Amino acid sequence: MSREIVILRHAQAQVAAPGQADATRELTAHGRAEAASVRRWFAEHALTFDAVLCSPAARARQTLELALDGAAGQARIEPRIYEATPGTLIDVLDAARGAGRVLLVGHNPGLEQLVALLTEGRSEVAHGLPTAGVARLSVPSGAPLEPGVATLHAYWSP
Repeated sequence: MSREIVILRHAQAQVAAPGQADATRELTAHGRAEAASVRRWFAEHALTFDAVLCSPAARARQTLELALDGAAGQARIEPRIYEATPGTLIDVLDAARGAGRVLLVGHNPGLEQLVALLTEGRSEVAHGLPTAGVARLSVPSGAPLEPGVATLHAYWSP
């Protein structure tokens, strides 16, 4: 049995107002619609999660809430996800290695670099992950998270 990692980039967020902290930016109306599309995609693929890890940024938490249809209470808010490098994201995921399917909600460029690193072995070959984009990866059971270990099963965006 393999381990599955589902990576979700936050949906479209408002541009920061002068003096506004980046982490407080909220979703736009378009972003809320994107997150609702993610919820439908998760339902179509019967995806449920054993662990949910989310950035503390408002836009990530709102995306999660809408994508899981209000069931985001199971999420662990993980400050290290915000502005994370692929290495930090691997450390965050390693903390949930006992879970069968993990949802990771965060930001670019870290997420798209993580997908490239895990699937292609190099983070600099990232292909982009649009707002509300989803990458569904599998990792062989017991395998450490290292470059090239994962298989990409789905790459979707609204």
